Amino acid sequence: MKDCGSGTPATRADTIENLISKGYVMRAGRVLRPTVKGVRLIDILRRADFDVVTASLGDKAVTAAHGVSVLADCTLDEALTRDYDMVVLPGGLPGADHLDNDARIHQILKKTADSRRLVGAICAAPKVLANARLLDGKKATSYPGFVDKMNLPSTTYTGSAVEKDGKVLTSRGPGTAMDFALAIIEALEKTGGNKTRAADLLGISRRNLIYKLREYGL
Repeated sequence: MKDCGSGTPATRADTIENLISKGYVMRAGRVLRPTVKGVRLIDILRRADFDVVTASLGDKAVTAAHGVSVLADCTLDEALTRDYDMVVLPGGLPGADHLDNDARIHQILKKTADSRRLVGAICAAPKVLANARLLDGKKATSYPGFVDKMNLPSTTYTGSAVEKDGKVLTSRGPGTAMDFALAIIEALEKTGGNKTRAADLLGISRRNLIYKLREYGL
């Protein structure tokens, strides 16, 4: 279990995965819902020696939409007492809607971006970045039907598997989750990530890992 801290800024390379949605199989209320995207991101980033913190809106013990039980590291309120090198939002519905409707999510996104740190989102969640005005003047991707349908005149939708523009990373969906995780490793490597270790644990060579990242201009 990760220590969510009590107001002390993070001193290691940290990311926070806000995998928050409303449960389909639980009592009414908002619960943690890690999809294949979220679980894969957490696994790969921790393999690369990043300190990944997961946060829920309510109880830490939650049940996902398909009956998977998960224990979040902390609540979102607890997570907000710390600073992070990156904030990442997994997608899916209705999760992305709940993220978008929570003022605290917009608060931490804007705080992170204003500090010139990284923000990211995958699948439907890039729309949260768009509504936080973090995609203004940026190239971005998302699951088809989200960012591309939002009438964002200053945002260029690319439909790519992974898109990085400045401090903003976006990815298309479940099938690109591993690519997204590798792009995050590349973006955060200077803050303590270990790309060689990530390659070893994923069973690929560092050369192939670097080649994969270069496919996306990273």
